[in-house]
Amino acid sequence: MFAVMKTGGKQYKVQSGDILRVEKLAANAGETIQFNDVLMLGGDKVTVGAPLIAGAGVQAEVVDQIKGEKTINFVKRRRKHSSKRTKGHRQKLTLVKITEILASGADKSGVAAAVGAGSVGSVALAAIDAKSPAANKDQVKKPSKAAPAEKAEEKKAAPKKAAPKKAAKGDGDDLSTISGVGPVIVKKLHAEGVTTFAQIAAWTDADVEAIEEKLSFKGRVGREEWIKQAKELAKG
Repeated sequence: MFAVMKTGGKQYKVQSGDILRVEKLAANAGETIQFNDVLMLGGDKVTVGAPLIAGAGVQAEVVDQIKGEKTINFVKRRRKHSSKRTKGHRQKLTLVKITEILASGADKSGVAAAVGAGSVGSVALAAIDAKSPAANKDQVKKPSKAAPAEKAEEKKAAPKKAAPKKAAKGDGDDLSTISGVGPVIVKKLHAEGVTTFAQIAAWTDADVEAIEEKLSFKGRVGREEWIKQAKELAKG
């Protein structure tokens, strides 16, 4: 028996035992998930959905969170600009193993539906990563009394990361002087508490990844070298 399912904007023909690389899902290794967007079921009898088959599902086990092969994009501008740029990208993927194909009753199976990472906020993703086996290995060995203390420290640490939101209005810089930052982006950055060149200059890789995912910048922070520009502008 086979099924044609959809996830991450792509369609896959799968059978039990198949291993697939799909667009990143919000799940940890070892979890069982269920794809509910089934377009077709085949075998002794072929069933075609309109567009989906009600009650059908494909269950899979998450093997690992991986990255695809690195792709290189080389941009060479016209001669008079005298500039070129090379950038690389590795797509985040989830490796899953198909365990079972359900022709009916999937809606009552109780298995969590597969959800793309792009549909989940950064806070929820951080919580999912924190629940991974690797992250919990050390916590299991610690006394149970230590857990509330760690949570309290995490709560205290959270406001420190959001400290830029408390910056005085008079201390703000004109972020639109950064190449690639227009009025719309300036409003988005202000909403996140980013008002000065110094804040952008101090961003780490983790900060860049979080802000790009939250505000859908799609790699433009690194592509347009905001941090480098901010460091120069902060010097005055």
